Amino acid sequence: MGMPRMTLQTQLVLRALLEDPARQRYGLELCELAGLPSGTIYPILARLEQVGWVDSSWEDPVVHEEAGRPRRRFYRITQDGAVQARDALARAYRSRRQPLPGWVAARPAVDGGTS
Repeated sequence: MGMPRMTLQTQLVLRALLEDPARQRYGLELCELAGLPSGTIYPILARLEQVGWVDSSWEDPVVHEEAGRPRRRFYRITQDGAVQARDALARAYRSRRQPLPGWVAARPAVDGGTS
């Protein structure tokens, strides 16, 4: 099992999945929870599934036919994925809380010239 890139968008998707780890959620529901467009969500879900953090399954055809809508694919974070995701999110949070290195925080002195 690998580690997905922990972009801000990936973190948002993981947080949405971790709100209720036992619950299956479909893609557009995750879009709303994470505040991201579907073109961002689905590649992230595919990567998370590839590394084993997420499982997916298709909705029963009878359900979507009776509802008169397209078939939904449901995603749920795996038990191991939840552990890994919590750890990765904690590391990402800690890394943002550290002070910037001197070369990033230092700004060159500006002469009193006018522009």
